Amino acid sequence: MQNPPIRVALVEDRHEIRQGLGEMIAGSEGFECCGAYGSMEEALPAMGAAAPAVALIDIGLPGMSGVEGIREIRRRHPGIRLLVLSIYNDDERVFAAICAGACGYLLKKTPPAKLLESIREVVAGGAPMSPEIASRVLTLFREFSPPRQADYNLTPHELRLLRLLVEGHNYKTMSGLLGVSVHAVSFHMRHIYEKLEVHSKSAAVGKALRQRLID
Repeated sequence: MQNPPIRVALVEDRHEIRQGLGEMIAGSEGFECCGAYGSMEEALPAMGAAAPAVALIDIGLPGMSGVEGIREIRRRHPGIRLLVLSIYNDDERVFAAICAGACGYLLKKTPPAKLLESIREVVAGGAPMSPEIASRVLTLFREFSPPRQADYNLTPHELRLLRLLVEGHNYKTMSGLLGVSVHAVSFHMRHIYEKLEVHSKSAAVGKALRQRLID
């Protein structure tokens, strides 16, 4: 039995980009564009009825900002995975979007195939980031240099996985490096999330860095 398509909603103020993204997603096997909105004010009332699995959100929106919108969508519809697609890579916007509840952060120069792969990844519980963004996130958290706290009873193998997660790896690349299946990685990551009391990659990475759980 074929899996249902991944339903994706778009929030992008530039018409040509919104149209291009919508057509690309709608024309890709395994995906469905269930809504395309030019502002958060337009998107918020429709988001519940559209029932997307993923919302692809620009940060620089007119009216309510993308960061504010992410926070509000998360409050109203916590089951929707929120993925930023933006031209901005400055520390302030990246940090604000992740803290507001974004599950990943991609730059608009991301190739279409990589964008579709990232949407699949975020549905599977991952948190894709463009390499430049992952690097900035690491730098931001390292600057805090807080004291080491509890180890959360993580096993050596779980700490290895957490370190790879912080370095920006997804489940597939982690499985390749460790010589185990993606299913095995996913199984252990669920236990890591439970021990850290988090629900996303960005939250796990943030906690690991803030509390210096890895060297």
